[in-house]
Amino acid sequence: MNYISTRGNGGRVTAAGAIKQGLAKDGGLFMPESIPSLAPNELRELSLLSYPKRAARILSKFLTDYTYEELLADCSEAYGESRFPGGAAPITAVGGALRILELWHGPTAAFKDMALQIMPRLFVRALRKTDEKRTALILVATSGDTGKAALEGYKDVDGVRMAVFYPVDGVSRVQKLQMATQEGNNVDVFAVRGNFDDAQNGVKKIFSDPEAARLLDEKGYFFSSANSINWGRLVPQIVYYVSAYCDLLSDGDIDDGEKVDICVPTGNFGNIFAAYIAKQMGLPVGKLVCASNANNVLTDFLRTGTYDRNRLFHTTMSPSMDILISSNLERLLYLVCGSEETAKYMNELAKTGKYTVSDQVRERIAADFCGYCCDESNTAATIKEIYEGFNYLSDTHSAVAINCAEAYLADCSDTAARRIIVASTASPYKFASSVYTALTAKEAPEGTEALYALTELTSVEITPPLAGLDKRTVRFTRVIDKEEMLGVVGEITD
Repeated sequence: MNYISTRGNGGRVTAAGAIKQGLAKDGGLFMPESIPSLAPNELRELSLLSYPKRAARILSKFLTDYTYEELLADCSEAYGESRFPGGAAPITAVGGALRILELWHGPTAAFKDMALQIMPRLFVRALRKTDEKRTALILVATSGDTGKAALEGYKDVDGVRMAVFYPVDGVSRVQKLQMATQEGNNVDVFAVRGNFDDAQNGVKKIFSDPEAARLLDEKGYFFSSANSINWGRLVPQIVYYVSAYCDLLSDGDIDDGEKVDICVPTGNFGNIFAAYIAKQMGLPVGKLVCASNANNVLTDFLRTGTYDRNRLFHTTMSPSMDILISSNLERLLYLVCGSEETAKYMNELAKTGKYTVSDQVRERIAADFCGYCCDESNTAATIKEIYEGFNYLSDTHSAVAINCAEAYLADCSDTAARRIIVASTASPYKFASSVYTALTAKEAPEGTEALYALTELTSVEITPPLAGLDKRTVRFTRVIDKEEMLGVVGEITD
């Protein structure tokens, strides 16, 4: 299977080529030329398999220049007990219809581990398959979780160097400390004055700079990405939605062919787009509920057809969703209206900060998606209500999704009996201060003391990867302006 650009002028590459390159030459995102299908009865067959075997089966449908044996070996290492104790993506029932898909049981306590434990293995194989002799310089813009997960996945990987950029005041204290204490001889971390969009736009600008690419090539490097703009980051996310359905099937919670809804806390649109691809493959999914915080640009787009980033940016207690440019929405537009229209919309966004799709495009999107948003007070209230009502401790992002899922169910009485899978994207201890305050209405202790206060309050064990975080050595403290990003890239490759 070959991959092509969402904007139509990036040529055709293999799966390995798409993973190595990251971004298409015309600035678009890579997409497979066709979406593979789930065979009849395949979900029942998959329900009998372990998560690594399910992952290898699904990935083999998209990554056709990788052998099944290669994929199974990589999935077995990535999703084994040592990295995901107790299982990669367990489901917890909360209330009548809610099924919480916990995606944060990996080494950095965030859902990004589900992709970034397997992606480095796929990437290294891609370098070999394309006979690449240069060193990959992977640039990552992060709103918190991607950075740490990428650093952990790629640390000390041969043939790779990585630089991570995060907004200096746009991540939680725990997220910042996780990145600042990262081990590995091939990684660098920089805080950027500004918000996530500033960091993301800076990375995109570097990627699209032909002079930067030329100079890097002279030094024996080439650019790549570990953000969800890279297909190698996104394709593993399809797996856990298929796997969640299989678990509900094997548990007898649903019947063969029964539809489920899926609600995802959404910022960059990659996680929910993976669920959409699973639906396109034939997974029995009803509605995809896009849950946003106060930065509700996606909610407005899904309801009006106008995407407008020209608005007030909110710094919230769910910082991984504090995003106004949702990069992976481009992939959805491509599937709905083709590369020519997509390129037009992306050009409008770059020039004016907004675009409006046609009524026909908006209606096609509305057939699969709906948008809800949850403000700060309701996020806090949801954390408290779910804990007191069901003894379930939720992080801030998952609380946004739970609130939006409940609002959706309230609006759709005809789906009252339908299960809704809610993607839980981070351990509550990654945002311990906000969770503690939501439960007590008191200011949380400073720094990592909030973790100890939260576990004392709830008797819920601190997620193992975060225990002892305050005792690790801080290595990265540099803060830069967004205009300095290209300069530091030059420094670390000299």
